Amino acid sequence: SIQILYHFIMINTTHAIFHPEQFQGRGKTNRYFEGWYYKVVNAAETEAFAFIPGIAMDANGNQHAFIQVMDGIRRTAIYHTFPASDFHPSKGKFEIALGDNLFNDSTLKLDLPGASGRLTFTVQTPWPNPWYSPGIMGPYTFVPFMECYHGILSMDHIINGELTIQGKTIDFTNGRGYMEKDWGQSFPSAYFWMQTNHFSVPGISLKASVANIPWLGSSFTGFIAGIWLHDRLIQFTTYNGTRLLRSFADSRHVQLVMDNKNYRLEILAHREAVTQLASPISGFMTGRIEESMTSRIEVCLIDKKTNTIILKDTGRNAGLEVAGEIKEISI
Repeated sequence: SIQILYHFIMINTTHAIFHPEQFQGRGKTNRYFEGWYYKVVNAAETEAFAFIPGIAMDANGNQHAFIQVMDGIRRTAIYHTFPASDFHPSKGKFEIALGDNLFNDSTLKLDLPGASGRLTFTVQTPWPNPWYSPGIMGPYTFVPFMECYHGILSMDHIINGELTIQGKTIDFTNGRGYMEKDWGQSFPSAYFWMQTNHFSVPGISLKASVANIPWLGSSFTGFIAGIWLHDRLIQFTTYNGTRLLRSFADSRHVQLVMDNKNYRLEILAHREAVTQLASPISGFMTGRIEESMTSRIEVCLIDKKTNTIILKDTGRNAGLEVAGEIKEISI
């Protein structure tokens, strides 16, 4: 009922529900995970990494914190674990201290075996966050029983600083980055996820995902896509009247087509070699997913009112995941 929803909203206001970037897990003790995803690519596009700090809690209340380090070029991943007591999220803002490591919306500081240094981020491009539709989840943010919640901190930004990875110092000055997060119990049983902010000119970024969403004993195919086009975000979502016309993957490609009253979005992602990462199942990081950071994504965006193509380009250094029983989300 409306009263129950209102009660839930009011209770969770203090838990940063209107600021998805902040830690959402206060009071959680089991079957819960929360993780932030920092993608960084140097200016020469010869180095690409993802850094994923987070916390995991299993059904019995066992807990640990972690930082996962993925090298997208060499296709390696290292999972660093920490006692849960080392995980310190700030209240009222987004900042995570984990041991001697620090993560917020403008800084990444690492002090890990084989990975150290500091990066700063400027000119961030956040997903809009109106009070009635917080972040990329929109009104689904207010639903208390979702299996997995999702947020975007920045579609695109400029990186400065350097990191030393496995003894090699890498300059990330004028590189480009992307930040997002997930929280809840488990990743969807089937999903596509893709992201790129390296197009023929700066100022363009794409994020798209399709997933099987459990819902009141059944499930539905949910989807979210956004294109940042220089000064505006064009959204294609389950909740804004968009239709998912095509959702398909084979061993070589992922194809998505979305359509609403104003725009049509056509995507063809080219699958490349992958790296295996840990993923959450019932709160603990016992699952495995595979991600590429070297894929290419062809994008065509059509303005239906004028019947003109306003973007036809190919994104590089793309993150791409194809996971689970994809027949569940195939159209």
